[in-house]
Amino acid sequence: MLIAVAMFSIMDTSMKVLSSHYPAMQVTAMRALSSLPLLCGYLAYRGAFRRVLKIRWPLHLLRGVVGIVMLTTFAYGLKTLSMAEAYSIFFIAPTLITALSVFILKERVDAAQWCAIGVGLVGVLVVLRPDGSGFLTMGGLAILAAAACYAVSAIASRVLSRTDANESIMFSLLVLMAGGGLSLSWQGWVAVRQEDMLVLLALAVSGFLGQLAMTEAFSKGKASTVAPFEYSALAWGVAIDWLLWQVLPDGYTLLGAAIIIASGVYLVRRETVHAESEHP
Repeated sequence: MLIAVAMFSIMDTSMKVLSSHYPAMQVTAMRALSSLPLLCGYLAYRGAFRRVLKIRWPLHLLRGVVGIVMLTTFAYGLKTLSMAEAYSIFFIAPTLITALSVFILKERVDAAQWCAIGVGLVGVLVVLRPDGSGFLTMGGLAILAAAACYAVSAIASRVLSRTDANESIMFSLLVLMAGGGLSLSWQGWVAVRQEDMLVLLALAVSGFLGQLAMTEAFSKGKASTVAPFEYSALAWGVAIDWLLWQVLPDGYTLLGAAIIIASGVYLVRRETVHAESEHP
């Protein structure tokens, strides 16, 4: 998971660099298109192409649409926010996943978990600024929308994992995001500059390796042990902000991130305890 987070941090940095010159929807298309050849090579190596289309199409199409919105809003938010600020807001995703699991997956959430969900939302408000100045920025709202889309996608993945292979889930998402992003950004497409080729290469490799590492992490370890390491992204965000843009997060951002992380870790561990008690 630590390797996955490091790779995704490089991927997000690449998206932030690209979003300063290209439209957000085009960045989404480039993200999917750049990693697709690597994934195809990986599937061919594993001989998995025969089963990638044996899928439940409606849910895969939903994930494709949500994935496009998620990456586009995230790229848009990165235009104005630092990496640390974006990650701090995005950390609300595990909390949203827990809340959605009640209504969609009919999972049980007790009073303590609902309190943790409320605490996590308070943390988001702290990052977005208590006086409202941060909450009204389009960048902050865009990252919050991206987190909500990620939560919906994660719930759909849980349902799909019961019947569909991981390779199918990865392949369909990239193909749908590539096709949808390309068609939606085609009219306003900006010619790719020669100097951005290395950034695109970093985007492709880091996105592909990050997805493989995350899949491996959750297949080998308990969610309660693995998931909290996702929050190491904040350290990467702070370091990258300082190294590339000489920006450091303020006190509100760090305080809000701490609140969100604490609630998220509690929810992950609480959910695992419930799962183990129901299936000893």
